[in-house]
Amino acid sequence: MSNPVAATAPIVLTVCVTCRRGLSPSELGEALPPGRLLYEALQTRLSEGEVMLRPVECMSSCNRGCMAAASMPGKWTFLLAGMGPEKADDLVEWVKLYSASKTGMVPVSKRPASLADMVIARLPGATANTEKPL
Repeated sequence: MSNPVAATAPIVLTVCVTCRRGLSPSELGEALPPGRLLYEALQTRLSEGEVMLRPVECMSSCNRGCMAAASMPGKWTFLLAGMGPEKADDLVEWVKLYSASKTGMVPVSKRPASLADMVIARLPGATANTEKPL
């Protein structure tokens, strides 16, 4: 069975590893931030070559919980927020759907239920055909 993620150019999945998901530094204490836990959960679920998993220190969406961005040549870039390590499996499934889509669009009806309202923005990719004639 072919894997739709591996069959195309790699997806870049950028994850904010410093996200505290609303916890103050004192509430977090010595624990790893939820964003780091999400990143580590994704590392164990994604095969090398499927997705280029990239950590970043801040995506400036602190009040929205853990954030990730998915991008791929010729497709829209999507920002997802309100996630945590418990949604890693669903995020991997969404990434596969994103990869298989011609434009990157994944209808709400096809997303894993836990990610139904996690997409907060879509941005045109560098080579996405998003122009309409004037």
